[in-house]
Amino acid sequence: MHDFEKKLRHLLLISRKNTNFAQIIDMSFMNKTTPYVQSERLRSYSSVFTRKVFSDIINYKDFSHLNWLYSTYDQYQKGIDSYFDYLLYLYRYIARFYRCEYVYKNEIINQLLLKKYSTKNTIAFNEFRVGNSIVDFAMMNGESKAFEIKTQFDSSRRLSKQLDDYKKVFNKCYIVISSEDLGYYESLVEPTTGIIELYYDRGRIKLNEYRPAVKNSKFDSGILMGCLRTQEYKDIVLSFDGCLPDVSEYEMYDACKARIMQIPSLKLNELFLYEIKKRKSITSKLKDVPKELRQICLSLNLSEKERSELANQLCNPIKKSDLCIFRI
Repeated sequence: MHDFEKKLRHLLLISRKNTNFAQIIDMSFMNKTTPYVQSERLRSYSSVFTRKVFSDIINYKDFSHLNWLYSTYDQYQKGIDSYFDYLLYLYRYIARFYRCEYVYKNEIINQLLLKKYSTKNTIAFNEFRVGNSIVDFAMMNGESKAFEIKTQFDSSRRLSKQLDDYKKVFNKCYIVISSEDLGYYESLVEPTTGIIELYYDRGRIKLNEYRPAVKNSKFDSGILMGCLRTQEYKDIVLSFDGCLPDVSEYEMYDACKARIMQIPSLKLNELFLYEIKKRKSITSKLKDVPKELRQICLSLNLSEKERSELANQLCNPIKKSDLCIFRI
């Protein structure tokens, strides 16, 4: 186990031993404030789990966003000593009251990637471009799986086009939705699309595969080609033909594309998965990252050095005096 995992695991044990973190969520603000104030607070909480906030912490030791948030809403909250404590507190809040896209992605990692599929033969991507669409979360193992997330804050306007694009490349496509929206989306998407519902039960977020996805075996070679990097499409042609087209580098893309379009679908899918799984990823390290922070670590694809630096910074005690009162 590397320094990052050791340090954050130690912090996690201290936090859960010395505080009743799961019980300190102050529900009184939900009853004593207006819906507008509640919404603003929850949106502010969710804004922490972004690439910029964590990049600023790692690269610049900049906690201004967390300091502003703490001074605005939580400076009298007991049981929060370090920035790591505060992140756990914030995640539990949004998981309970404001299930944004970060919560969905993080729980896909926790409950599907790590518990159901494992990371031994699976690589995961926070986002994966397909044509003019971007898959919210993708997994590649013996087959490719696309997960399109539709929270209760999202519109379904582009869903049909997105799923059409994904099915040109992926073996299985799912939508991940709130259980409250199940009836709406079940009538909206075609039966080949899998449906996973997310709901909150007895203090925990849970995922349930309401309907399995039907496996797709026909692919659009042109769209698939656009998902590949230069070396990847060259390697696919080399694996299938045994050599690259005898053309200049200027003509190589078109020549490789023409060859890839001749490869049978099942063989192309096999070669595509093999190449994509060679991409650099920290998927295998996620099991040792605290469960609340797995999605941000995957999103940033943090190196071992960066993970260690993040752990060092989160060990710092949160400022409880002289906090800035203006958001930076």
